Amino acid sequence: MPNSFGSFTHNLRMITATPIETPALKANYNVGYVWLISSVAAMGGLLFGWDWVVIGGAKPFFQRYFALTSETQIGWANSCALIGCLVGALVAGALSDKLGRKRLLIVSALLFAVTSLGNALAHNFSIFIGWRILGGVAIGLASNLSPMYIAEIAPAQLRGRLVAINQLTVVIGILLAQYINWFLVRNLPQGASDEFIRNSWFGQQGWRWMFGLTAAPALLFFIGMWLVPESPRWLAKNGKSTRARAILAKIGDEAYADAAIADIKSTLAQEEVQHVRFSDLLQPGLRKVLVLGVVLAVFQQWCGINVIFNYAEEIFRAAGYDISSVLKNIAWTGSVNLALTFVALGVVDRAGRRPLMLLGSIGLAVIYVAMGFCYSTGVKGLPMLLLVLAAIGCYAMSLAPVTWVVISEVFPNRIRGAAMAVAVSALWIACFILTYTFPILNSTLGPAGTFWLYAAICVAGFIFIKLKLPETRGKSLEQIERELVD
Repeated sequence: MPNSFGSFTHNLRMITATPIETPALKANYNVGYVWLISSVAAMGGLLFGWDWVVIGGAKPFFQRYFALTSETQIGWANSCALIGCLVGALVAGALSDKLGRKRLLIVSALLFAVTSLGNALAHNFSIFIGWRILGGVAIGLASNLSPMYIAEIAPAQLRGRLVAINQLTVVIGILLAQYINWFLVRNLPQGASDEFIRNSWFGQQGWRWMFGLTAAPALLFFIGMWLVPESPRWLAKNGKSTRARAILAKIGDEAYADAAIADIKSTLAQEEVQHVRFSDLLQPGLRKVLVLGVVLAVFQQWCGINVIFNYAEEIFRAAGYDISSVLKNIAWTGSVNLALTFVALGVVDRAGRRPLMLLGSIGLAVIYVAMGFCYSTGVKGLPMLLLVLAAIGCYAMSLAPVTWVVISEVFPNRIRGAAMAVAVSALWIACFILTYTFPILNSTLGPAGTFWLYAAICVAGFIFIKLKLPETRGKSLEQIERELVD
C-alpha cells in the first residue's frame, strides 16, 4: 500500500473504527479505510454507468448525423458495445487470476478515457462502432473486476453494502450522463424537424460532447487505482501471504488478519490454484454454483429494465413525449434510480439478499403488466412516466445491486476470477440479446406485448430465486464456499 494513504487512513481509523462481532473474532474494522478503497474501485462502476447510458441521450442526434434508418442499424449502434463487454469480461477471467485485480482495473480506466474521446471525434459510422466496441471492453473489465475486488477486501458484515457501492456509483454515472445529456440539448426547440436537428449544433457537435466528457472521470479513476492495494485474497492465493496479511491488518487488526489468512488458506489447501482452467468450473460441486451465478446474471438483464435506459426515446415517444421532454424524463429516471439505490445500501446487509431479489422480481412483473395495459389501451403521459419510474425504483433497490453482490460472493476463492468471467460474460451476452432484439420485438409484438414478455420472464426469475438462491448475508466468503461447494 503506498504511503500516500498511510497517515490519512491511520488518523481515520481512530475516528471511524467500529467494533463488530464476527464468528471467529471481535475486530475493530477500519471502516474509513475500507470505504475509501472500495469507493476508488467503484469508480469503475461510475464509468460503466456513464458510458453505458450516454448513448441513450446521444442517440437521437448521432442517429440523424450518421443517417441511420433501419431497425437493424439502430439496434447495432445501441448493442455493439456489448461485444466489447463480452471480450472485456473474458479477458478479465483469463488474466485477473494471473495478473491480479488492480492492474486490469488500471487498464480499464485508460480504455474509458481513450474510447470516450474516440467516439467524440468519430467522423463516420464504422469508426464510431469501432470505438464503441473498444469502450465495451472497458465496461466488461470494470463490471467484472470492481465488485469482485470490493468483495475480496470487505469484511463479511460490511460486504453487502460495500459491493452495493459499486452499483451506487453505476447509478451516479447514469445520472450524471443523463443530466449532462439534457443540459447540452435543453435549448433544442420543441417539435424540431429531423433536418433541423441534423444540421444544428445539437446534431453536429452536441452529441460529441456527451461522449467526450466521459474522459474526465476516467482520468480520476486511473489515478486512484494506482493508490489502492491489490486484493488480499488474490495475494494469498498466489503465495504472497505476507503482503496479504499486511493489507488485512489495515482493514481490521492483527488478530483479524491472522484469522482471515488462516480462513483463506483453509479453502485453498491442497488445491492447484495458480493455473485455473475454465474446465475446472464444471467439476462436481462447482457446477451448481456456476449455474446459480450465470442464471442470476442473465436474469438481471432479461428482466428488461435496460431497454428503458437504452431505448428511452422510443418508450417515452410511444407514451406521447417529444425529444426535449424525453431527455427531461430520462433525467427523472436517473434521480429515482439514485434515490432507491440508497435504500438498497441501507437494507442489503440487514434484510438480506434473497428477500430483495424476490421483491424485485415480482415487483417488476406487476409493473410491466400495468405498462403493457397502458400501451394497449392508449394511456399516455404522466401515468406511463410514473410506471417507468416505479420500474426503475424497484430494480434499483433489488436486482440491480443485489445481483452483483451475490455473484461476487458465491464463487470459491480458487476459481473466483474465472467463474466471475463466465457469469459476467453470460450477463453481457444476455444484455446484447435484450438490446438488439428490443426494436424487433417492439415492431412485431408492439410495446404492450414486449413488456408482457418481460413480465413473464420476471415471474420465471422469481420462481428460480425462490427455489435455488440461499441467503449469504453476514457470512465470510470462505463460509459461503464451504456451505455451497463442500
